[in-house]
Amino acid sequence: MWQVIGQDKILSLLDYSLKTNAIAHAYLLVGPRHVGKGTLAINLAQALNCDGPELPCGQCRSCQRILEGKHADVTPIGLDSKTEIGIDDIRGLQRLANLPPYEGKCKVFIIDDAEYLSTEAANSLLKILEEPPQRVVWLLLAAEEKHLLPTIISRCQRLELKPVPSEQVQEILVNSYNLDADRAKLLTQLCHGRLGWALSALANDDILEQRSQRIARLVSLLAAGLEQRFAYAQELASQFSQNRRAGAEIIEIWLDWWRDLMLIKGGCNVAIINVDYEVALEEQARGLSLSEIKGFLANLCLLQEEISKNVNPRLALEWLMLNLPRKKLSIKS
Repeated sequence: MWQVIGQDKILSLLDYSLKTNAIAHAYLLVGPRHVGKGTLAINLAQALNCDGPELPCGQCRSCQRILEGKHADVTPIGLDSKTEIGIDDIRGLQRLANLPPYEGKCKVFIIDDAEYLSTEAANSLLKILEEPPQRVVWLLLAAEEKHLLPTIISRCQRLELKPVPSEQVQEILVNSYNLDADRAKLLTQLCHGRLGWALSALANDDILEQRSQRIARLVSLLAAGLEQRFAYAQELASQFSQNRRAGAEIIEIWLDWWRDLMLIKGGCNVAIINVDYEVALEEQARGLSLSEIKGFLANLCLLQEEISKNVNPRLALEWLMLNLPRKKLSIKS
């Protein structure tokens, strides 16, 4: 049974492909982080090696071993704590791809964060996709499709996973996970239709605690001097160099916060994301003009775009700190 929620069209397509033996040699799973790309990749790997009557059954030995990460013919790689996926990673997969399946019907290679393939790694992967071995399926997962080589995209069947509607997310959290309405609303707002994020936050309190710490830090910078702001820029730039994903998550929190400030300034409190910080947002919004908020929000969007192009993170973040409005505020969260 498929475990992905809210992607019915994709699942119908894959069901048909499995029944008609028309599985592509490579798929590109596109969508925001935590939307279900990883779950779908595991499910598809299970379906391709499943011994049950319904694909994927989730109960047979192959399905269980794939879920536990122990199946010899299913190999995942990703960015982890690196800044890119290198040529050696792809060469290792290429060697494995030229061997026949060991314990299953099909070898499956899952490349998470595929947009972070180095140039050499991307070109090496392209050669494999141009001459695919038999009984091998490649699953590329990407949140930023535009950073992939067009030639790689053209050699994959593209499957776009879209955010789940908020009403459906909240209904699942209340009915399937017994959450009270207020907590379900908060997680629904924060996850942006990415059910996987909401479930991770539900299972791990550290995620929301870390969010609170990041918000406190960004709020404190409004009353900080340039020395403190530049120190933060250096700290955040270091995070980008060590873990791109963590750095990107901080920028997303900033974007949500400043979007909320703009909405509150326009009297649209009902649409804010950080519903648990409404009082703090209102207090901060009173000390800022709408033009300041809109200007800094535009700068944040520009920063997000430029960092994705591999500009120097420290210089970009120092520029952002110079353009951050400065107000003396007293914020209570």
